[in-house]
Amino acid sequence: MARTAVLGAGAMGTACAWLAAQRHDAEVTLWARNPDHAATIGQTRRNDRLLPQVKLPPEVLVTADAGAALAHAEVVLVCVPMRGLRQASQQLQSAVPRSAILVSTIKGIENETLHRPSSLLRQFFPQQPIVVLGGPCHAEELVQRMPTTIVAASDDRAAAECIQQRLATEFFRIYANTDLLGVELGGALKNVIAIAAGICDGLGFGDNARAAVITRGLNEMVRFGMALGAEPATFFGLAGIGDLVATCTSGHSRNRHVGEQLGRGRSLRQIEQSMQAVAEGVLTTRSVQQMAMQRQIEMPIVDQVCAVLFEGKSSLEAAMDLMNRPLKAESSAVSG
Repeated sequence: MARTAVLGAGAMGTACAWLAAQRHDAEVTLWARNPDHAATIGQTRRNDRLLPQVKLPPEVLVTADAGAALAHAEVVLVCVPMRGLRQASQQLQSAVPRSAILVSTIKGIENETLHRPSSLLRQFFPQQPIVVLGGPCHAEELVQRMPTTIVAASDDRAAAECIQQRLATEFFRIYANTDLLGVELGGALKNVIAIAAGICDGLGFGDNARAAVITRGLNEMVRFGMALGAEPATFFGLAGIGDLVATCTSGHSRNRHVGEQLGRGRSLRQIEQSMQAVAEGVLTTRSVQQMAMQRQIEMPIVDQVCAVLFEGKSSLEAAMDLMNRPLKAESSAVSG
């Protein structure tokens, strides 16, 4: 029997537990940090607060006991927010089997240390293979069996192919990829650009503006990724433009929602207090800007999003500053 452990009982963790249980031979555990949250989901079989659309099958054991959740796990899906990953890794380090494949669904970059999810996990789990999932995948659509296509990336091709075979279903298609760095950067960067797209929507701008943000945002993603050593082609695939388009246009997108509310004049504090779930792009914006400044990478959209989020700049002023930058030729896919 194939045993899968899912760490984190948010929307994506709940969806991943449901997905893993679709196999006829599945044995799935879902670990929640909060015992009360685990007990409620275990009793009702629903995550009413974050993903009420789905009922977990009986094959899924929900628990706050890390030892019980991780015992004999062959695959460990890591679905905690980026800001909680370090603490969770410290807490669970001794319980994760050495033979398990770690699979990250996290899309962000840690503040200050600037660790990506895989590089942070590597600190605590140096022996386990690490696979990163990327691409357009809203939990709300996945659990309704809507067609969804993603990539599984790893430096260990065999590990990526194992996850590809293990999680794919008739409605969930997975492509294997060896550019782990590019897939992680795509997932982190698109959230920042989605905040910018949301700002445009909140300001009442139209399709022209949103399309420009997506296109020029992709330009910044490619430029940033190339500077860090990622493969440019990755950003023109599912983990790049695919995830970018979905996150910039979907009503499910928490990051687009944050931007939209900023565009309507609400403060970041007000927005975050009203949200049930984490918008990873907010903290990621600081990390991306810091990395870009260190490497002298031009990131005008990221800079303006950072100014709106953390420096008190108005959304309209940020938009106008982008529009009034010096004119130049669109000479290449990575022009500034």
